[in-house]
This record gives sequence, C-alpha cells and structure tokens, in this order.
Amino acid sequence: MSQQGYVAAPPYSQSQPGIGGFSAGFGPPNSSLHYGHYGDPNSSYSAPQPGVSKSTVPFGSSAPVGPPPPGTHQFSQTNFQNGPSTPGQQPHRFQGPPPPSSTGPSYPPYSHQSQPAYPNTVSTSPTAQLANQLNSMQINSYGPGTTPSSRISSGHPASFQGPQLPPPTQQQIALPPGSQVPPPANNVNGLCAQPSLPPVARQDGIPGPVPPDPNLQQLSGQPPGPGYHPQPANYGPQMAGSQLSYPGAFPGGLAQLPGPQQKKLDPDSIPSPIQVIENDKASRGGQIYATNTRGQVPPLVTTDCVIQDQGHASPRYIRCTTYCFPSSSDMAKQARIPLAAVIQPFAIVPPNETPLYVVNHGETGPIRCNRCKAYMCPFMQFIEGGRRYQCGFCNCINDVPPFFFQHLDHIGRRIDHYERPELSLGSYEYVATLDYCRNNKPPKPPAYIFMIDVSYRNINSGLVKLICDELKTLLDKLPREEQEESSAIRVGFVTYNKVLHFFNVKSSLAQPQMMVVSDVGEVFVPLLDGFLVNFQESRSVVINLLDQIPEMFADTNESETIFAPVIQAGMEALKAAECAGKLFIFHSSLPTAEAPGKLRNRDDKKLLNTDKEKTLFQPQVNSYEALARDCVANGCCVNLFLFPNQYVDVASMGLVTMYTGGTLYKYSNFQLDADSPQFLSDLRKDVEKKTGFDAIMRVRTSTGFRATDFFGAIYMNNTTDVEMAAVDCDKAVTVEFKHDDKLNEDSGALIQCAVLYTSISGQRRLRIHNIGLNCSSQLADVYKTCETDALTNFFAKSGKVITDPLIPQRMGYIKQQAFSASQLILPDAMKVLPVYMNCLLKSCVLVGRPEIPTDERSYHRQLVMSMGVADTQLFFYPQLLPIHSLDLKGDTVPAALRCSEERLSEGGAFLLANGLSMFLWLGVSTPPELIQGLFNVPSFAHISTEATSLPDLDNPFSKKLKSILEHIQSQKPYTMKLIIVKQREQPEMLFRQFLVEDKSIYGGASYVDFLCCVHKEICQLLS
Repeated sequence: MSQQGYVAAPPYSQSQPGIGGFSAGFGPPNSSLHYGHYGDPNSSYSAPQPGVSKSTVPFGSSAPVGPPPPGTHQFSQTNFQNGPSTPGQQPHRFQGPPPPSSTGPSYPPYSHQSQPAYPNTVSTSPTAQLANQLNSMQINSYGPGTTPSSRISSGHPASFQGPQLPPPTQQQIALPPGSQVPPPANNVNGLCAQPSLPPVARQDGIPGPVPPDPNLQQLSGQPPGPGYHPQPANYGPQMAGSQLSYPGAFPGGLAQLPGPQQKKLDPDSIPSPIQVIENDKASRGGQIYATNTRGQVPPLVTTDCVIQDQGHASPRYIRCTTYCFPSSSDMAKQARIPLAAVIQPFAIVPPNETPLYVVNHGETGPIRCNRCKAYMCPFMQFIEGGRRYQCGFCNCINDVPPFFFQHLDHIGRRIDHYERPELSLGSYEYVATLDYCRNNKPPKPPAYIFMIDVSYRNINSGLVKLICDELKTLLDKLPREEQEESSAIRVGFVTYNKVLHFFNVKSSLAQPQMMVVSDVGEVFVPLLDGFLVNFQESRSVVINLLDQIPEMFADTNESETIFAPVIQAGMEALKAAECAGKLFIFHSSLPTAEAPGKLRNRDDKKLLNTDKEKTLFQPQVNSYEALARDCVANGCCVNLFLFPNQYVDVASMGLVTMYTGGTLYKYSNFQLDADSPQFLSDLRKDVEKKTGFDAIMRVRTSTGFRATDFFGAIYMNNTTDVEMAAVDCDKAVTVEFKHDDKLNEDSGALIQCAVLYTSISGQRRLRIHNIGLNCSSQLADVYKTCETDALTNFFAKSGKVITDPLIPQRMGYIKQQAFSASQLILPDAMKVLPVYMNCLLKSCVLVGRPEIPTDERSYHRQLVMSMGVADTQLFFYPQLLPIHSLDLKGDTVPAALRCSEERLSEGGAFLLANGLSMFLWLGVSTPPELIQGLFNVPSFAHISTEATSLPDLDNPFSKKLKSILEHIQSQKPYTMKLIIVKQREQPEMLFRQFLVEDKSIYGGASYVDFLCCVHKEICQLLS
C-alpha cells in the first residue's frame, strides 16, 4: 500500500535527540491513568484541587500583557477562524473592532532559555495548558461510579517492549513552525513531570533515526492562529498545578506566547473526516459486502452497501474497535486500544437484505456445548465422520444428537452445511423451549400502557387532547409479526395528577369506567379484567375514552404531580397480567406531591466543576433504583416523554427509563404549534418499533479473553447477564473485553452474543450473533484494522481517559519511524480519531458549562449511553450539506462539508444535522430565487425564523430539499426539529456550537490546535 502523508518544516528550534526505541513504561507511578465509567454507585466526577490556578481574566477584558503581536488580533476580518482564505472564494467574516496599533511592543524570538519564565500560571501558553490538561485528565463516571481504588487498579501503564513494524499506511501531519511549548514547570502529576528519557536508539537493535520517506507528499504547514484566552473547563479532578483548559476560549485573554508572527496551519492539510467518509463511499458504496472472512474490516457506518451474511454477523449488528486483537495482555497494554464490540442485536435490516432465519428444533431446543453452553454456530468443528463436534469457544468435544447427525464431505464439512442457518450464517434465531421461559410457562403477548399526566398545565396547553387524538389512529399501527393480520399487543390507559385513574375499557361495556387510586403510597391495580384489552375488539370503548379524557379533566386546578407511583402502578398491572410490556408516560413537571419518589429542585450552578458536580447526575432518592430493579425483573420497560418548562431532574426521573431499556424524549418549553410534529413523529416511531421484550443477553468468547464491562440502557444483576426489560432496533450495548490468557493467532478471537427475548407475538426466542476476529503479535496489524467510529462510541459511553490512546498509539510508530519534530504520525485507519476525540471533549456530555442546563446534560448522557455506532458518529461530528448546490435533476445529495465556519459562505444555504437537532443556515446574500423556492417569500429579510418546517411548495428545489430532510430523518431514531438560522442573528450562536472543528465559544480547542497540542505532548515524552 502506498504511504500518504503530510510533511512540513519542523516547528522546533531545538535539535531532537535520536529516538529509535522506547524504554518500558513512562511516567512516575503517580501518573498512572485513572479509569472510571458511568453506571457505578459512588464515583468522583470533577474536582479542582486547592491551589489550582484559574483564569482571572474577565470576559471581554483586555489582555493582561499589552497588545498581541501585530496582525494577530482576534476579530480581524481576514483572520476570524482557523485556516486560510483562498483568493476568489473569500468566506464572509463578521465585522470586528479595528486592528490594534501596529506599534505595539516587539517580542523577542522564542528561545530555549525563555522556558523557566513561564510557570503554570494564567500566562502559560494555551497549548501548554491543553497539554497539561491531557496529562492530568481523568474522566470518571457519569452517574453512579467506582471507588477510587478500583479506578486506579484498572489503569494501564504504557509499556513499550520490543519493536513493532509500522503498518503499511499512516498519516503524517505537518505541524507549524515556531510553536513549541516549554515543558510546564512543576506539573507534579502530569506525564510531563518525568525526567527526560535518554536516547535509546540502539537498545532494541534498531538503528537511530531513519531518513524520512521520500515518497511522502510535501505540503506547507501553517501554525494555529491566536486564540481566545482559555476558560477553565473540567473533565475530571484537576491535579495541583495544572491549568485545565483548552487553547482558545474567551476574547480578551492572552492570545499566545510572545514570539515571532506565525503562519496558520492549513486545515486542508490535516486529515478530514469528510474525506475519509467520501473515500469509503467511493470505494465500497453500493457494492455487496460478504462476511465470509474472519477479521475483515467492514465499510464505514456512513457507507451504503448490501451486506451478505456468509458466516459472520453483519456489521449492522456488531462493530468492533479493532478487527485484530493483540495476542497477549502485555501487547494490549502496549497498544492502548480498547478492545470492545458495539452490539445492536435488533438493528433494522434493509428490504434488500435477507431477514434472520428462524431455526426450530422442537422440544429438544437449541444444540449447545456441554461445557461453555455456546450455541451451535459456524465455529463448531465436526469430527469422527460427523458423530461429534469440537466447540470453537472452549474446545470441548461434544456428541452430535442423533436427530442432528449428518455425514461430512471430502473437506470435513457437513453435506447439509448450506441448508442449516446455524452452520452457515453469522446471525439467526432459535425458537426457545419452555426451559427458557419464566416459570416454565409460555409467555403471553406483551402489553402497552399509556399513562397521561392530566395536571393543569398539560390540559391547558392542549397536550392531553393532542395525545388522545393521536392515539385514536396510532393504535391501528401497533407492531405485529409479518404473517399475522393484526397485532397481538394489548393496550391499557391510566391518567394521573396527585392520584391515579385506571380505566376499564372491556369490549362488552357501553362506556369506559374510571377507578381512582388515591393511596399512592401503596399502589395496587383496582381491576384486572378489562384493563388490558385488544384494541380491535374494544375499539369503540377506547375511542370513547380518548374523546372523554380531555373533557373529563378540563376544569382541573391540580398542578402537583406524582411520578414513581405511576411507574409502580404500570409495573403491577403487567405483573398481574403475567406479561411483559412498555409504559408510555407523558409527564411535564417535577413530581412534588407527597408520594414515594417525591423530588425537590436541587439544580445548583455553583456545583459545576467541583467534586460535588457528580451528585447532580445521580438520582436524588434511592427509590428510583429499587423501582428500576423491580421493573426489569417483571419485564416492564418505561418510555418517558417529558415536556418541561423548568428543571425536572432528568437524572432521577430518567433512571428507570435507562435501566429498563426504554427511551427518553424531552421537549423543553413545548409549544403546541411548533413542537407537535416532532413529538407526534417520535411517538409514532416508538409505538411502531420492532422490539424484543423481557430480554437477557449473554456474550461468550473463545478461550484467552472475556467480556468484562458493559455500557448501555441495561441493568446487570451479576457480571455476565445483561438484562433489558425491552430492547428495540436502535439500542446498542457496548462490551469491553480483557485478556485472561494468550490468544492463538490461528484460531483467532471468537465472540457469540445470544439474546433471549419474547417476540411481539409472545413467542420466546433466542437471537444469536457470531463474529470471528483475527489475533496478531504485531501492533501494526492491530492498528491497521481499527475502526474510529466504534472507538468513539466506546469512549463516549465508558468515559475512560479519552486522550490517552492518542499518545502511545503513535509511539509504536514513532519508535521505528524517522522521528521528525515536524511530523505527527497516525495510523491510516485512525487518522481522524483526534477530531472525534476533540469533539467528544467539547461535548456537553463531558463538559459542564453554566449556559447548559443540568437537565440537558443528563438527557444527552442518557441518549449517548444507548446509541449505536452510526448515531454517535453523527452526534459528535454533524453532517453539513451545502443546499445551494443541489442537483435538481439527479438523485445525488451534495457532498458533505467539514464542520467549520470557514466552509460557510454568505451567498449559500447550509443544512446541519446531528441526529437530535437540524439547522438550516442562510447567508445574508442567499440568492432570492433560492429563498423564493424554499420559503415562498421575496427576500432574506422576509424569512421567519419562527417556522419549524418548510412550506409544501410545488417546485423542484423545495421537493428535493424535503426529500433530503426525509432521508436523513428516516435513518435516525429521534425526530429532528428544524431550526432556521439567519446569518448575524441571535440563534446563530446555537448553530455555531455544532461547527465542531472550530474553537468553541465556551472554551474548547479547534481541531488544528488540538492536533498541535497532542503532537507537543508526544514530543515532550520522546525528548
């Protein structure tokens, strides 16, 4: 394979010592990396220690040390953001203050001797501060967490032993001249505190630095421009002496260290996520991808292709962080790549791919290994003429049951190999026997219970009437098995405020009957017969009830509500009916009425970035965890639709939803006209989703490694069984693996995921997914088969030290490559990992900022926990499409652009989507014909930003854009509300947060600055 790379002049004035090898382990013992994750009872979140220097520069104040160097003012019209302006295509810059006087003080060249003059104070270079931050950063748990001792024990000290061959391809990024950072003085706990490592070029028999490869492409680089002053932003407990901030945050701070004026690094010369996506589409899009080879890397999630199952599970069901596992745990520590799989067991299969086959062995049930209990699959090896088989997972020899016997052909394969899905396919289903059912009784079909908050606000806003009107038509669309004429799912209805109202809607009644439960401390179900009904049979009574509910409570003055007893009542109803099911709860306020689960407003901005911040993301009362446990035990999944106009404590109220595999929807400040389409679309999608109920998932592996950690909308009673009251097509579980022995390169690493569940028709089934990965003792093979999107998903869910892999993963290369201070060498498969890591670091999932409500952060954290790979990819790096360049004749969608303000133009219209929000940004010079075609108004000034949808117009432009919006929408679980943004108007601030390659207005590095910082970190380690 050819090498591609970027090379430019070295940024450093000092010569670098020759580096060939690297001694085992780096950093003093106290720099070991602390790991933690969300979902544990008592972790620490983020605490600045006493003595941490914080920026004292007020927002917008002038810089403390005179004007910046000439030409580096922040708001000049030509230099507003990263990257150059190409002549002839000058993107718009916003008018700013005039440039400072060019007669400012002159700055001495930055030399080696000046280093001690910059202790770790406010005036430290922004890039140095980020370097310190990366060193001392711990990203601990999001919710309930681990004890400090357990966190420390799971860190992996880096150890680099023998040399590894570099992979055939890697990316080399030129770093800007003149941008070296002094090692921060006194950084006690950071990686920078170690004594500089001696040159060890010949230690492992490797020659010293090799001359750079002449084939590498030469591109001139430019350094990062001046930035805003860093604003402290915590990702975890700060270490004493480290300034926790990004290069570039607020205006008025130190722009940069004094030094000669620098050129900017060209953003086009650094790896582009868009380019990687487009290249993969060009080479693999529209083709058939056959899963017949162990350890092959599938097309990216963004590439459309037809997947053909030929023995390994489709990447729609399982994606791995790397498709080649290191052969030993020592090597895994050295590689520093998390070994994980993102499993989406019920992922939707497009119509042009084969649905899963169902295997039915009758009363004997599925064939399993006697020792490890793995299910029959393509990894089992038949021996002795077909009378016995060797398990691929534990190597145990088992007898083949007589009914399953078949002769072998000349290559030792059964002659019915291709007739049996369990022998030839990676994914299939078994019909389960009574042994797999609760109490050894066949399950009943699941039920859906709709529970509506009828307090004053919901009645008054028209929400209750909206829900009731929608349910009249929606109940006809309940999910059903393809061969069945009608759905087997039964439905029930409850309304509540301070008390609960149950409704009897038995088909024999002329009118529905209401029963009130006012003792909410000890909830019971007042009726069994007539509460859960078949909608088709009781249609007239149910329609009657839905007409009556808004009128029944029209005069209510009750504003207080309960919440936990509502879930309790729904669960008790399902338990009494002996079936699993879903609760659809429509709720709008903090439950303040006297009842179990009562909550108070505990939102406190003062706790942000302190060690008590973590408490805001833990439930404020214990009763919700106990309730979640009971719900899972009874197969009761809770879907929560929240309509808050103030704080509702999502961390507490959403807990049961997360543990039961449910979905949380949140519509802040709900307006009937503007937000109904989004809410109704979400409700329809959710009711119609194909779902597995009362599910248990078990992940088995071949010898040498095992599943250790699980992240997702799940509940775990023990270390192996993943319990989900329900699991739908959008929910993914991320599983981390650890070695417990050496892996065999010949047999590889095998994974089998088995999900036992009840189908929508009430049949107990087992869904099996198998995948085989390669193993290697060469680091290069591990890096070559990494998948960036799966890595991003793992880091987002686990909250583990996310910048950690960026550093050592390059050591494997830098050690054997020509080390040049001007080059950052990245494995080709991971060349865009830094941009995703930077997006994650800036995301409100990890970063506390006063401007972002605590509820919003809790909501995003919960959504991310159950996301699959495609959803996290779009969430952290949104799609930006130039709408003004639509091809009206063809079917093609315009190529996406990088998420940077630099890519916008005054004369264009751009669509940005991240899976939760969708923006249509319009430049001030957007052509009038485009505005007329989309909005049916004469000019830019006439566009209303209040609209949340585009008008239906009969012109090609409007139709094309609508079809693009529908296409993007159809692939995502949540309905995105369209927000129209006009250039230079207030809502643009919100839109700008999604331009993730730029500096964040709240303090977060641009992609360019982040890369430079990571490179400096490595240079310091290596020097």
